Amino acid sequence: MGTTVKVAIFEDHQSIIDGYIFRLEKKEGIKIVGSCLFGEELKPMLAEIEVDVLLLDLSVPISVDNQNIYPVRHELSKILPEYPDLKIIAISVFDQPALVRSLVDIGVRGYILKDDQHSIQNLARIIHVVAGGGTYLSDKLTSAILGNDSGIPLTPRQLDALTLCVAYPDLPTSTLAQKMGITGSTFRNLLSEAYQRLGVRTRAAAVKLIQEKELIVVESGKYKRNID
Repeated sequence: MGTTVKVAIFEDHQSIIDGYIFRLEKKEGIKIVGSCLFGEELKPMLAEIEVDVLLLDLSVPISVDNQNIYPVRHELSKILPEYPDLKIIAISVFDQPALVRSLVDIGVRGYILKDDQHSIQNLARIIHVVAGGGTYLSDKLTSAILGNDSGIPLTPRQLDALTLCVAYPDLPTSTLAQKMGITGSTFRNLLSEAYQRLGVRTRAAAVKLIQEKELIVVESGKYKRNID
């Protein structure tokens, strides 16, 4: 086999990480090069080691102290341009078409449902397909996202702004704006435009609605520290 594919894992359950390692470590042409449990560890990991394919979960806590869900879509929209050769495969329990579409649109090359036993059993082959420039979706998802209409009422930047509000509820608008690389006034305008598109008046109402529309992953209080 040709070049070895370097694989890293972004997942908050050590038992699942161990399962991926067990399944992949003896496969020809694949090398596990790293893993991380928290969102704040992802960028440092990518900066430190060379990664060809990243396996990621969508509901990983930001940090030990911040149990809100890491804003994966927003962060990947910045990470992928910085690492243009990085291929990403999401492995998740979430099967909402709008959510899957939004990730595919920003460049996620694979999406596997955690209950898709066939795909999990063939994970090594899928990694090679994606590393070679291909794409892969669990069968259940393929027909759900083929339509031209994404069904998402927000622009990507509006969705990113609201996602950051969910992930960092205690941060001021100015700091959230900095995370997006825009001014505070531009950030406030994005929120205002999002409210209009959603037909709501407040940030709380907007967040509630995008959760109901299944556009983001939010599992408040779900995190429990894994003990090795």
